[in-house]
Amino acid sequence: MEKTLMKGTEAIAEAAVQAGCKYFFGYPITPQNEIPEYMSKRLPEVGGVYLQAESELAASNMLLGAAAVGERVMTSSSSPGISLMSEAVSYMAGQELPVVIVNVMRAGPGLGGILPSQADYNQATCGIGHGDFNLIVLAPGSLQETVNLMQKAFDLAEKYRNPVLVICDGVIGQIMEAVEIPNGTGARYTNPVEWAAGYMDKRGSSVIVRSLYLDAEDLEAHNRKLEAKWRTIVENETMCEKYRTEDAKLVISAFGTVARIARSVVNNLREEGMQVGLIRPIVVSPFPVADFESLSPTCKHILDTEMNWGQMLRDVKAGVRYNIPVSFYGRSGGFCPSEQEIEDECRRLYAELG
Repeated sequence: MEKTLMKGTEAIAEAAVQAGCKYFFGYPITPQNEIPEYMSKRLPEVGGVYLQAESELAASNMLLGAAAVGERVMTSSSSPGISLMSEAVSYMAGQELPVVIVNVMRAGPGLGGILPSQADYNQATCGIGHGDFNLIVLAPGSLQETVNLMQKAFDLAEKYRNPVLVICDGVIGQIMEAVEIPNGTGARYTNPVEWAAGYMDKRGSSVIVRSLYLDAEDLEAHNRKLEAKWRTIVENETMCEKYRTEDAKLVISAFGTVARIARSVVNNLREEGMQVGLIRPIVVSPFPVADFESLSPTCKHILDTEMNWGQMLRDVKAGVRYNIPVSFYGRSGGFCPSEQEIEDECRRLYAELG
């Protein structure tokens, strides 16, 4: 398959089309505007529909409606826009709707700025909406991986009937790279979709998709069902890359673009004779706890580095069961930790290890 030079946001959009997405509802916000722009032209070419909503609130509820009747749908936004969608995301989780949401993260809090960030990690993994539910969250580290994970996002959403969130910092959204996009490999729903609104259930009644349960016992039973499904996801859908960690005394933990920089740091420091490695969660929710646990007993210290003030730090510490010391280095406001900055931190920590 030939590679095509594409901008990140446009490659994400085309990957979604090839994954079987036929409906897109969204609202413009930098730095993801090229996704809806691309979809507005591309979806009519494949018999789909693009609709620009009047707000992120409206877009998320349109997404809910299209997913409820069994269509493969998605939306995209950037940090403040995702916040506005949080109520509808909780509804979609409660209704067990297979939707895909892309967040091309920008710096915050508030309106912040349009430069890249990873400061939506907490929102994505543990705070996007009210109630007892979890999202599957994918955090690609390159444009090609983002393209590949778009297919996986739709498949996971459909497999588990659970919303899937793909978080990319603005670097991935705006860079241009040569990528391979598989042609039309996306799985499709088998008709009829027995759970979808409007279809007939086994009793001959029309299916109603809902998240409202006024009886406490019914709601608790529903929540138990969601929690049991999440345990299955935890058991089967973690994904993590470990790079040169077999003998590493010092391991860098990072995700997304920062992990890409950290890989170069590992290579540079290895040339200096330092036993340094990298661990990179690709699926950050559920978090790959077993992969972090396996770093013991070789690893003596972890340096977590992010484009925020340490939002993954809690998960890293929990992942190693607090048995390995964890330090942090990060940048915020739209700055990304540089190779030199991470190398300097690694040299300081490595010297302390003796």
